[in-house]
Amino acid sequence: MTIPKTFTVLLIGVALYSQRTYAQDTSKNASAQSKLFVAVEQEPVFPGGVQQFYKYIASNLQYPVVAHLLGLTGKVYLTFVIDRDGTVTDVKPLKCLGAGCESEAVRVVSMSPKWQPGIQKGRPVRVMYTIPISFDFRTENGILANPDKTSMKKLQKSEYGFAFFIKGKTYSLDDAQGILGKSFDPSIIATVEPCADPKYLLADKKETYLVVIKNN
Repeated sequence: MTIPKTFTVLLIGVALYSQRTYAQDTSKNASAQSKLFVAVEQEPVFPGGVQQFYKYIASNLQYPVVAHLLGLTGKVYLTFVIDRDGTVTDVKPLKCLGAGCESEAVRVVSMSPKWQPGIQKGRPVRVMYTIPISFDFRTENGILANPDKTSMKKLQKSEYGFAFFIKGKTYSLDDAQGILGKSFDPSIIATVEPCADPKYLLADKKETYLVVIKNN
Protein backbone atom coordinates (compact mmCIF):
# COMPACT_ATOMS: atom_id res chain seq x y z
CA MET A 1 0.00 0.00 0.00
CA THR A 2 1.31 3.41 -0.97
CA ILE A 3 0.67 6.24 1.46
CA PRO A 4 -0.90 9.24 -0.35
CA LYS A 5 1.51 12.03 -1.12
CA THR A 6 -0.67 14.44 0.87
CA PHE A 7 0.65 12.74 3.99
CA THR A 8 4.12 13.38 5.31
CA VAL A 9 5.86 11.86 8.27
CA LEU A 10 7.12 14.48 10.64
CA LEU A 11 9.89 14.23 13.17
CA ILE A 12 8.67 16.22 16.13
CA GLY A 13 10.65 17.18 19.17
CA VAL A 14 13.59 14.92 18.51
CA ALA A 15 16.47 15.65 20.86
CA LEU A 16 19.63 13.84 21.72
CA TYR A 17 19.70 13.20 25.43
CA SER A 18 22.86 12.70 27.42
CA GLN A 19 24.14 13.42 30.87
CA ARG A 20 26.14 16.64 30.69
CA THR A 21 27.55 16.66 34.22
CA TYR A 22 30.59 14.49 33.56
CA ALA A 23 31.86 11.67 31.36
CA GLN A 24 30.54 8.43 32.77
CA ASP A 25 31.84 4.93 32.07
CA THR A 26 28.82 2.60 32.22
CA SER A 27 30.96 -0.54 32.44
CA LYS A 28 33.94 -0.18 34.76
CA ASN A 29 35.31 -3.62 34.01
CA ALA A 30 35.11 -3.31 30.23
CA SER A 31 38.17 -2.89 28.10
CA ALA A 32 39.12 0.63 27.03
CA GLN A 33 37.77 0.09 23.51
CA SER A 34 34.38 -1.26 24.63
CA LYS A 35 33.62 1.33 27.31
CA LEU A 36 30.27 2.99 26.78
CA PHE A 37 29.78 6.67 27.68
CA VAL A 38 26.63 8.72 28.04
CA ALA A 39 28.52 12.02 28.02
CA VAL A 40 31.94 12.94 26.67
CA GLU A 41 34.19 15.95 26.27
CA GLN A 42 33.43 16.16 22.55
CA GLU A 43 29.99 14.88 21.48
CA PRO A 44 29.46 12.82 18.31
CA VAL A 45 28.31 14.90 15.33
CA PHE A 46 26.03 13.83 12.47
CA PRO A 47 27.27 14.97 9.03
CA GLY A 48 26.07 18.56 8.66
CA GLY A 49 24.94 18.86 12.27
CA VAL A 50 21.87 18.00 14.31
CA GLN A 51 19.42 19.75 11.95
CA GLN A 52 20.63 17.51 9.12
CA PHE A 53 19.98 14.50 11.35
CA TYR A 54 16.39 15.72 11.81
CA LYS A 55 16.05 16.09 8.04
CA TYR A 56 17.56 12.65 7.43
CA ILE A 57 14.99 11.01 9.72
CA ALA A 58 12.03 12.98 8.37
CA SER A 59 12.91 12.27 4.73
CA ASN A 60 13.46 8.53 5.21
CA LEU A 61 10.79 7.56 7.75
CA GLN A 62 7.77 5.87 6.17
CA TYR A 63 4.40 5.64 7.90
CA PRO A 64 3.62 1.96 8.57
CA VAL A 65 0.49 0.83 6.72
CA VAL A 66 -1.37 -0.54 9.76
CA ALA A 67 -0.57 2.54 11.86
CA HIS A 68 -1.88 4.69 9.02
CA LEU A 69 -5.10 2.66 8.78
CA LEU A 70 -5.75 3.07 12.48
CA GLY A 71 -4.78 6.73 12.61
CA LEU A 72 -2.16 5.83 15.21
CA THR A 73 0.13 8.66 16.28
CA GLY A 74 2.68 9.01 19.06
CA LYS A 75 6.33 8.66 19.98
CA VAL A 76 8.77 5.78 19.72
CA TYR A 77 11.82 6.04 21.99
CA LEU A 78 15.08 4.51 20.78
CA THR A 79 18.53 4.02 22.22
CA PHE A 80 21.55 3.70 19.96
CA VAL A 81 25.34 3.78 20.15
CA ILE A 82 27.74 5.86 18.07
CA ASP A 83 30.74 3.57 17.81
CA ARG A 84 34.41 4.58 17.83
CA ASP A 85 34.44 4.74 14.02
CA GLY A 86 31.19 6.77 13.87
CA THR A 87 28.97 3.82 12.95
CA VAL A 88 25.45 3.70 14.44
CA THR A 89 24.97 0.39 16.27
CA ASP A 90 22.77 -1.31 18.90
CA VAL A 91 19.58 0.50 17.89
CA LYS A 92 16.81 -0.61 20.25
CA PRO A 93 13.26 0.59 21.01
CA LEU A 94 12.45 1.54 24.60
CA LYS A 95 8.87 2.82 24.48
CA CYS A 96 6.67 1.38 21.76
CA LEU A 97 3.51 2.22 19.81
CA GLY A 98 3.26 -0.99 17.83
CA ALA A 99 1.79 -1.42 14.34
CA GLY A 100 5.27 -1.42 12.80
CA CYS A 101 6.36 1.97 14.17
CA GLU A 102 9.27 0.58 16.20
CA SER A 103 10.71 -1.49 13.37
CA GLU A 104 10.46 1.47 11.00
CA ALA A 105 12.17 3.82 13.44
CA VAL A 106 14.93 1.26 14.07
CA ARG A 107 15.36 0.72 10.32
CA VAL A 108 15.88 4.39 9.57
CA VAL A 109 18.24 5.11 12.46
CA SER A 110 20.24 1.95 11.71
CA MET A 111 20.78 3.18 8.14
CA SER A 112 22.22 6.49 9.34
CA PRO A 113 25.45 7.67 7.70
CA LYS A 114 28.52 7.52 9.88
CA TRP A 115 28.87 10.23 12.49
CA GLN A 116 31.99 12.01 13.62
CA PRO A 117 32.69 9.94 16.77
CA GLY A 118 32.69 11.25 20.31
CA ILE A 119 36.05 12.10 21.85
CA GLN A 120 37.15 11.55 25.45
CA LYS A 121 40.72 12.35 26.56
CA GLY A 122 41.78 12.77 22.94
CA ARG A 123 40.49 9.37 21.79
CA PRO A 124 37.31 8.26 20.01
CA VAL A 125 34.89 6.43 22.31
CA ARG A 126 31.51 4.72 22.16
CA VAL A 127 28.61 7.02 23.12
CA MET A 128 25.00 6.07 23.84
CA TYR A 129 22.01 8.29 23.03
CA THR A 130 18.25 8.15 23.59
CA ILE A 131 15.89 9.87 21.14
CA PRO A 132 12.11 10.13 20.72
CA ILE A 133 10.76 9.86 17.17
CA SER A 134 7.19 11.09 16.66
CA PHE A 135 4.85 9.54 14.13
CA ASP A 136 2.28 12.02 12.89
CA PHE A 137 0.65 12.75 9.57
CA ARG A 138 -0.20 16.20 8.34
CA THR A 139 -1.19 17.98 5.21
CA GLU A 140 1.24 20.34 3.54
CA ASN A 141 -0.28 23.33 5.35
CA GLY A 142 0.55 21.77 8.71
CA ILE A 143 -3.02 20.85 9.73
CA LEU A 144 -3.67 17.27 10.81
CA ALA A 145 -4.88 15.36 7.75
CA ASN A 146 -6.68 12.73 9.80
CA PRO A 147 -7.86 14.62 12.89
CA ASP A 148 -11.25 12.98 13.23
CA LYS A 149 -12.13 9.34 13.74
CA THR A 150 -11.03 5.92 12.54
CA SER A 151 -13.71 4.14 10.52
CA MET A 152 -14.54 0.54 11.47
CA LYS A 153 -15.77 0.01 7.91
CA LYS A 154 -12.36 1.03 6.58
CA LEU A 155 -10.70 -1.51 8.88
CA GLN A 156 -13.13 -4.23 7.79
CA LYS A 157 -12.32 -3.64 4.13
CA SER A 158 -8.55 -3.58 4.61
CA GLU A 159 -6.22 -6.50 3.92
CA TYR A 160 -5.47 -6.76 7.64
CA GLY A 161 -7.52 -8.24 10.45
CA PHE A 162 -8.19 -6.49 13.75
CA ALA A 163 -9.30 -7.49 17.23
CA PHE A 164 -9.75 -5.08 20.15
CA PHE A 165 -8.72 -5.35 23.79
CA ILE A 166 -11.16 -3.23 25.80
CA LYS A 167 -11.27 -3.11 29.61
CA GLY A 168 -9.57 -6.46 30.08
CA LYS A 169 -11.42 -8.40 27.39
CA THR A 170 -10.71 -9.19 23.73
CA TYR A 171 -13.39 -8.55 21.10
CA SER A 172 -13.67 -9.17 17.38
CA LEU A 173 -13.87 -6.09 15.19
CA ASP A 174 -17.64 -6.52 14.78
CA ASP A 175 -18.18 -6.86 18.53
CA ALA A 176 -15.88 -3.91 19.22
CA GLN A 177 -17.98 -1.82 16.86
CA GLY A 178 -20.94 -2.43 19.18
CA ILE A 179 -18.89 -0.86 21.99
CA LEU A 180 -16.90 1.85 20.21
CA GLY A 181 -19.36 2.69 17.46
CA LYS A 182 -18.93 2.86 13.69
CA SER A 183 -15.85 5.03 14.21
CA PHE A 184 -13.64 5.97 17.11
CA ASP A 185 -11.04 8.54 18.16
CA PRO A 186 -7.59 7.01 17.48
CA SER A 187 -6.17 8.84 20.50
CA ILE A 188 -7.77 6.14 22.70
CA ILE A 189 -5.35 3.53 21.30
CA ALA A 190 -2.62 2.53 23.76
CA THR A 191 -0.66 0.09 21.58
CA VAL A 192 -1.15 -2.17 18.58
CA GLU A 193 0.27 -5.69 18.88
CA PRO A 194 0.31 -8.81 16.68
CA CYS A 195 -2.69 -10.95 17.63
CA ALA A 196 -1.73 -14.49 18.65
CA ASP A 197 -5.19 -15.78 19.61
CA PRO A 198 -6.34 -18.16 16.85
CA LYS A 199 -9.95 -17.28 17.65
CA TYR A 200 -9.45 -13.89 15.99
CA LEU A 201 -7.17 -14.85 13.10
CA LEU A 202 -8.81 -14.53 9.69
CA ALA A 203 -7.70 -16.69 6.77
CA ASP A 204 -8.42 -13.98 4.18
CA LYS A 205 -6.29 -11.37 5.96
CA LYS A 206 -2.52 -10.89 5.69
CA GLU A 207 -2.02 -10.39 9.42
CA THR A 208 -4.23 -9.77 12.44
CA TYR A 209 -3.49 -7.09 15.01
CA LEU A 210 -4.75 -6.55 18.55
CA VAL A 211 -5.70 -2.93 19.15
CA VAL A 212 -5.31 -2.21 22.88
CA ILE A 213 -7.62 0.55 24.05
CA LYS A 214 -6.59 2.82 26.93
CA ASN A 215 -8.38 2.33 30.22
CA ASN A 216 -9.96 5.72 30.81
